[in-house]
Amino acid sequence: MTGAEIIMRALEREGVQTIFGHPGGAIMPIYDAIYDSPIEHVLVRHEQAGAHMADAFYRTSGKVGVCFATSGPGATNLVTGLATAQMDSSAVVAITGNIPQELIGTDGFQEADVYGITMPVTKHNYLVKDVNDLPRVIREAFYIASTGRPGPVLIDIPKDVQIADFTGDFDDVEIDLPGYDAKVPVDMTQVEAAIEAIKAAKKPIMMVGGGAQTSSQEIMDFANKLGIPVITTLMGIGAYPAGDDLALGMPGMHGTVTANRAITHCDLLIGAGMRFDDRVTGKISRFAKNATVVHIDIDPAELSKLVHAHVPVAGDLKDVIPALSSKLDKLVITEWWDQLKEWRDKYPERYKTDKPLVSQEVIEMFHEATKGDCVVTTEVGQHQMYAARLFPTSKPRTFLTSGGLGTMGFGLPAAVGAAFARPGEQIVCIAGDGSVQMNIQELATIKKHELPIIIAITNNGVLGMVRQWQEMFFEERYSEIYLADSNPDFQKLAEAYGIDGYTVYDRETAKSLIPEVLAKGKPAVMNFVVYQSEHVFPMIPSGAGLDEMLIGDQEEDSAPIESQLVTS
Repeated sequence: MTGAEIIMRALEREGVQTIFGHPGGAIMPIYDAIYDSPIEHVLVRHEQAGAHMADAFYRTSGKVGVCFATSGPGATNLVTGLATAQMDSSAVVAITGNIPQELIGTDGFQEADVYGITMPVTKHNYLVKDVNDLPRVIREAFYIASTGRPGPVLIDIPKDVQIADFTGDFDDVEIDLPGYDAKVPVDMTQVEAAIEAIKAAKKPIMMVGGGAQTSSQEIMDFANKLGIPVITTLMGIGAYPAGDDLALGMPGMHGTVTANRAITHCDLLIGAGMRFDDRVTGKISRFAKNATVVHIDIDPAELSKLVHAHVPVAGDLKDVIPALSSKLDKLVITEWWDQLKEWRDKYPERYKTDKPLVSQEVIEMFHEATKGDCVVTTEVGQHQMYAARLFPTSKPRTFLTSGGLGTMGFGLPAAVGAAFARPGEQIVCIAGDGSVQMNIQELATIKKHELPIIIAITNNGVLGMVRQWQEMFFEERYSEIYLADSNPDFQKLAEAYGIDGYTVYDRETAKSLIPEVLAKGKPAVMNFVVYQSEHVFPMIPSGAGLDEMLIGDQEEDSAPIESQLVTS
């Protein structure tokens, strides 16, 4: 067999069922081998979208996502998608073709140093120089991507390696990874220290992040046994049921008042499967100042990286959480819960409906129509924060968003990846009119496969989050944020791709049309024309602490910032 045929056989052996990619000159031998492979290939319209699809495939299924690209521009188009997967710990294996080895370094046609370019945005990468190394490299790539803290791995394969005759032993594959230990041994001394800290707490909280998506049941059992308040980060949405009595919502820059005040006033914070991102913490020196921090993470490098952990526990949550739970009983924290409920009652999710239509109510209508029983993907911007608070899901691996990198253009292709990972399930992509255009060409992919995806565009005619910052912090100097004068007619654009399109201007139409479109089970683009001057509140200004929230005036947009500032 040739190297290309070996690649496909190795992927079949890893259980790969779907590949997202785009062919080109340097990867044509592999695409020739695909012709005879049972693996389904999804032709993307842009390689970045292919990487996002593979990323979303992993996030929703737990199986490594795979994407292909050719050399040069094809490979460099993957970079944003790989960086997105790296920041959010998604297991992706990307395979790129390269020009023949004898031409590498000569500025050959469509040559780029993808090995060097992708080194900072992958967990590991390979440049394969010997065809007989392919079975081992592919086995290692999947192992590295999926074990420990998941992440993307890139395999760059020159064209001459793809067409070379394989003379090795395909079945004799030994992983050779000196220095890489995927299984982190749990230090039981630290577990005991964490147990004592929890027992001593009067105002404890638990904060779960993206790492908890694979340990949702353990987290739920632990929280319910102890009766401890649970905060879910943006990446942790779904790892603990939204709306549960113990749930306080999302923390951080656009988190709930209750969650941020709980962090400010708690005396114990258990961080589980999270990395204390700056959007969560605000100003570090003001973050959980009165708390003993117990930080549990599978990546030891994250412990005390940003927030000092008084009790750092390296290990898999599946191992650590049951070890903690086995020696703990229900916590007696009645007064703490009384305070949390008081905050929760005083600051519920709310928004004004005196304007014709606002993004928040559109998103809430989708939540009501689906009962939250769907996969939600988002683009990046104001609508992303609204979706996190008004359309959170209650099952793991069902809320997909670009958290660490904040990649505009993620949501639409992510919906495609999710649809292939969960065939037949309803997928709703919450988008803005700005970020949806970053990868809108993938409507062609959606149409080709008739995927049950609803793209819900909250169209306010501007780059909403940028506008909000310019209004609040840049003296209303609105620079390059207006889109309405050049936006396409999204309804007609959808129809041009052969997809049902709708334009909605009022809440009555939205309320009746959303359930109707969902019931069809077909792809659709719904363009909701919403009020331009919306603000995402609460908000923590850049450089401020969680105890310095801008609550927002619920009655009047023009209230001065000074009057909105509430110090917890």
